[in-house]
Amino acid sequence: MGNSIFRFLCGLCASASQELALHGAHPAVAALGRDVLNFQSTSQVPDGLSRHVVSSKKAQANWYNKLLAAWKKARPPPKTPEEAARFVVQTLKNHQKADVEVDAKSVADGDTVNVYVDTSDPGVCGSVPREVQKAAAERAKARAAKNYPKADALLKTIVDAGYRPVPNARGEEVLGKKYRIRLSGIDAPESSMPYGKEAKETLLKLVQGKCLKVFVYDEDRYGRCVGDIYCDGVFVQWEKQAQAGRKGLWASSNPQKPWEWRKDKRNGTA
Repeated sequence: MGNSIFRFLCGLCASASQELALHGAHPAVAALGRDVLNFQSTSQVPDGLSRHVVSSKKAQANWYNKLLAAWKKARPPPKTPEEAARFVVQTLKNHQKADVEVDAKSVADGDTVNVYVDTSDPGVCGSVPREVQKAAAERAKARAAKNYPKADALLKTIVDAGYRPVPNARGEEVLGKKYRIRLSGIDAPESSMPYGKEAKETLLKLVQGKCLKVFVYDEDRYGRCVGDIYCDGVFVQWEKQAQAGRKGLWASSNPQKPWEWRKDKRNGTA
């Protein structure tokens, strides 16, 4: 990911004026310094960075916060492309995995989460539609040629088909297949119910940016995979423990059950 940032900067400054140079620095290094210092004053990452990485704007801002802090401490700051590349990689090599996998949209509510599985996985690769494979290959070529409108159009085709470019454990962009996972054994409050928002936020905090292990047992009538989720080795579904410990909605003396709420809503009595 650090190399992606530096390659992005090198691409921007290939035709840059020598006026960008900071104290005799290479134009690529000058571009890095300019963008880091611009982030300090505007809190904005470079406009074109999203074309080269798949992470969210929030994650990109996390990177630049770290780069800014390190830049201020650098004595002296890097002046050659080699020094700048080492600076970026060393600064970001210990970033948390959550920095590159933040996606709040992956959690629909308190008991459903979307996951993306690398299509190179043996259990997935055989089911990728030919048109998706073609679109992914053409998008890679379009990005390499800096034909971003075409790349964006191809990305929409990929996403509409249930796939998406995602970072793997090494921060490399891979094609992921989307699966909707319905947590087994629990029924969280609906979004408009008491504790509905809290249920969603709690699940998001548990799984966001983490390494998940999913055990699928069935498929429900909505096409979701029903199964158990372990997050960093911890079992995510805690409804029975919450009920026994009178936590969350179970702290109420007479909690409204989600299944009863949905029934009342269907009958027009909710």
